Amino acid sequence: MAAGISVKHGLLRNKTSLYRALHRQISPSSVCPQRAAGVQHVRAASSATTDSQTYCMELVRSRDYDGYVSSLLLPEEARRSSLALRAFNVELAQVKDSVSQKTIGLMRMKFWKAAIEEIYRDEPPNQPVSAELWRAVRKHYLTKRWLLRIITERETGLDDRAYRNLQELETYSENTQSSLVYLLLECLGLKNVHADHAASHIGKAQGIVTCLRATPYHSSRRKVYLPMDVCMLHGASQEDFIRGSREQNVRDVVYDIASQAHVHLQHVVLEDYLQRVRRADFDIFHPSLKNRNPLVPFQLYLRSWKKSY
Repeated sequence: MAAGISVKHGLLRNKTSLYRALHRQISPSSVCPQRAAGVQHVRAASSATTDSQTYCMELVRSRDYDGYVSSLLLPEEARRSSLALRAFNVELAQVKDSVSQKTIGLMRMKFWKAAIEEIYRDEPPNQPVSAELWRAVRKHYLTKRWLLRIITERETGLDDRAYRNLQELETYSENTQSSLVYLLLECLGLKNVHADHAASHIGKAQGIVTCLRATPYHSSRRKVYLPMDVCMLHGASQEDFIRGSREQNVRDVVYDIASQAHVHLQHVVLEDYLQRVRRADFDIFHPSLKNRNPLVPFQLYLRSWKKSY
């Protein structure tokens, strides 16, 4: 036994001693076989925690870059939880595009509903996003209702049809994006009517902008989700969007929808896209809209420094 490590009945007296032993590269097996197994368990748990955190970070970075940058600018105590929530949102959002049959999508949504219930029983599934979400729930006492509402609304979205009108798009955005913002506010310890009011507007604008930004991608897959009432008002058919038409009636549709997003708020990430759409004369298929604005991280940092949204 190496000097400096106290032993009682062949076991290390406490975890601190064990960690010191590891630091000194003393083999735990030389102390006790049972402790060796315990050390391996601690190592595995630590590795799993790190892996789940990295998984969520990379998922958000690759699929929700604006959300990734926004999360990095939050106070440290909320940053990891924000990434967990955004990873959860990404997992749900990509179900629609990753399944070939609605039944499979419904099964995925059923898994997440069960996962939320298990998380609130302190029995999270062995899945990286679930593990990080469980940590966030325990740390910030997140409201389960918002998590379940996101799943339920995403489940409704599996019907794979266009929104009937702008109000329906706003309702979808409120139940998904606004619910996410409510949870992010809880991570920051903000629970008041004024913050919730702002969150509602941010979420609705986010949902509308997301619908616009995704239109070229969806059109390339012969799918159009833009509100039908606005399309009919300007005589724009789904086929116009599918073939990437840049005619004035298509631009008028984009103008009306973008204007509704602008009504809700002025928020740097959303406002940046809306301004670029305006400069492109509301041509949603303009090549400039495919590129990410490299100044957004700096603009977000500036807003963070000024403590404004």
